[in-house]
Amino acid sequence: MNIRRIVLDVDKGLNRPTLVELASAIERVPGVEAVNIIVTEMDMETMGTNITVEGTNINYEELIESIENTGSAIHSVDEIAVGKRLIENVRRTQD
Repeated sequence: MNIRRIVLDVDKGLNRPTLVELASAIERVPGVEAVNIIVTEMDMETMGTNITVEGTNINYEELIESIENTGSAIHSVDEIAVGKRLIENVRRTQD
């Protein structure tokens, strides 16, 4: 399966790993061409993030393992795009 984009909800420790360390671990995964990490919430001990990963034939198992090996916790897969090309989301209007 050719995974082209995956969006994950991930919690990490407030100080470790740093966002740079987390992005670096993800970038080393086979097939990854780009990583975007957005902080969504913070408390005294953890930081919530949305992580978007794009590429060609992203190795899903290695991606999950690389994130978990940093000590981060994956809460959910919020989006996945598979195939020969990416389809951008189209907003639908309600009548």
